[in-house]
Amino acid sequence: MEKNIEIVIIEDEEDILELLEYHLSKEGYAVTGFLSTENVEQFLEEETPALMLVDRNLPGTEGSEFVAYLRDIGYDIPVIFLTAKDQESELEEGFTAGGDDYICKPFNPRELTLRVKALLKRSGALQEQERLKYRELTMDLSKKKLFVNDEPVSLTNLEFNLLHTFMKNVDKPLTRDYLRQEAWGQDGEGVNDNAVNVAINRLKNKIDPDGQQNYFHPVWGVGYKFH
Repeated sequence: MEKNIEIVIIEDEEDILELLEYHLSKEGYAVTGFLSTENVEQFLEEETPALMLVDRNLPGTEGSEFVAYLRDIGYDIPVIFLTAKDQESELEEGFTAGGDDYICKPFNPRELTLRVKALLKRSGALQEQERLKYRELTMDLSKKKLFVNDEPVSLTNLEFNLLHTFMKNVDKPLTRDYLRQEAWGQDGEGVNDNAVNVAINRLKNKIDPDGQQNYFHPVWGVGYKFH
C-alpha cells in the first residue's frame, strides 16, 4: 500500500537504524538510512522523501540543528525526532527547529509505525493511498468497504483484515502464523490452522463466488499465496 512513500532515517547507532528500517520496510515503505547527516542534503536534491526520522544525538551536526538548517534552505519535509532527550526544554528545542513529532528511545515499534502513518496522513502523503486496488477488487481503507467490479460486497471485520493482508502481499507466500498475527492480532493465538482455512474459504466465496478469479493458492508446507 505504501510502496511509493519514501522515508529517510538518520540514526548513528547501526542496530537502531536497522531496527527502524526493518519495521518501516515491513509496513511497505521505501526506506533509506544514513548514519550521519553527511550526504543527506545531496540525497534530498535527487529524491523527495515524504518523511524523515532524525536522531537528535548525531555525530558532527546535532539532529535539530540539521533540521533547522534544512528548513532555512527551503525543505519542508515532515520530521519525527528520535531521542533519549525527553526533557521539556529539549522537546521545545526540537519543535522550534522544525520537528513535527517526537519519539523517545527506547521506542515501541507499533507506536513508531502509527505515528509515522498519522504524520503522513496529516501531510497529505497518504491521502491517495486510502484505496487499494487489485484486479477486480477495490478496498476503501478509511471506510472499511470492499467493492468487487465496483459493486459493494459486505465483509466482516476479520475478513476485511484478512483480505487487506493478502492485497498488501500479492504473490508472496504467507504463513498461517503471519495471517493470524495480521488479521486476528492478539486474538490469533487461540486460532488453529483449520480456522484460518475456513476464514479464507468464506472470504473466497464472497469475493469470487464462481471461482473464476482463483485468487487464493495454497502453498504446500507454508500457507497461502494471493495472486
